[in-house]
Amino acid sequence: MHFFRNPEIRDSLMIYLAATVFFSAAGLFLFALLPLAGTRAAFFRLLLAIFLLLVCLSFGFLHFGITYRRYRYLHKLCGSIDRMLHSGCALEFEDYREGELSILQNEIQKLFLRIREQSSQLLADKQQLADSMADISHQIRTPLTSMHLLISRLNDPSLPYEERRDLLRQMTLLIHRIDWLIEALLKMSRLDAGIVVFHLEEHSLQELVREAAAPLAIPMELHCQQLLVEAATGTETFRGDLAWTVEAVGNILKNCTEHTPPEGTISIRISENAIYSQLVIEDNGPGFAPEDLPHLFERFYKGKNASSKSVGIGLALCRMILFRENASVKVENRKEGGARFVVRFYKDMAV
Repeated sequence: MHFFRNPEIRDSLMIYLAATVFFSAAGLFLFALLPLAGTRAAFFRLLLAIFLLLVCLSFGFLHFGITYRRYRYLHKLCGSIDRMLHSGCALEFEDYREGELSILQNEIQKLFLRIREQSSQLLADKQQLADSMADISHQIRTPLTSMHLLISRLNDPSLPYEERRDLLRQMTLLIHRIDWLIEALLKMSRLDAGIVVFHLEEHSLQELVREAAAPLAIPMELHCQQLLVEAATGTETFRGDLAWTVEAVGNILKNCTEHTPPEGTISIRISENAIYSQLVIEDNGPGFAPEDLPHLFERFYKGKNASSKSVGIGLALCRMILFRENASVKVENRKEGGARFVVRFYKDMAV
């Protein structure tokens, strides 16, 4: 550390020397005005000069000693910051003392800790984004590959009409699948970015179930599946955004229809109490593997019993939406067989 390299130290030294010369000269001049003469006057003048010099030197050493100690502490702090930034060393809490410099050290180390946490989080987010992009590419590439194969078969002029119509139907289903996948991913991205504005209003739970089940009416009819809705009073309500909540509950119902066998049953029980309104959605399918239950709401997670059409984003999107509405969703296996989803919309308890 070069102590006198600092401009403020050099300026302070020049001011100190000038003050020493000025006050020494002033003291001697004032003493010269006293009515003293001869050897005695010269002796007192010498003592006064020595005294003034010692006083100035004492204050000078005291000032520059304290300043040097402070700058040495700052130099040590700069070295610690440099090691933190380049070698990632641990924080040194044992150096904390009272004083402004120790407070500065404390704040700098907390800032470094925060930056390091953010850096780790950014790396984790980057890895998650890379994994998500790989999953998205895979999910979109699969139906696109199938479409390429179908197109190559459709180009055959000798292809019978019935088979051609069947291939066109398959292509239509693949296009709908890609469209749903992209739309779901865009919705998840908007929720992640926090740009979605939820219009929280009171709505009927029966209306919610009716609108969520409407798009699945034809697939359920084709598979001879039955939907049973049971409400305690018929006046149960929830507070949330109807359009987004329909999306969330619809994804649960879609999952149930995919896992319910033909001629199976999907039941919905609606209830309400002073704390929350509740939907209990059950199916009589095979249920979920126990090891899959903790991960079903994770993005792109596909359980052992997942259908070939599953991409693992419907339930993740469902949880994201319900979380924004102060609601919760959990899943479990029924003792009788099948899955049970429990959705709770918690009431605002503020008076």
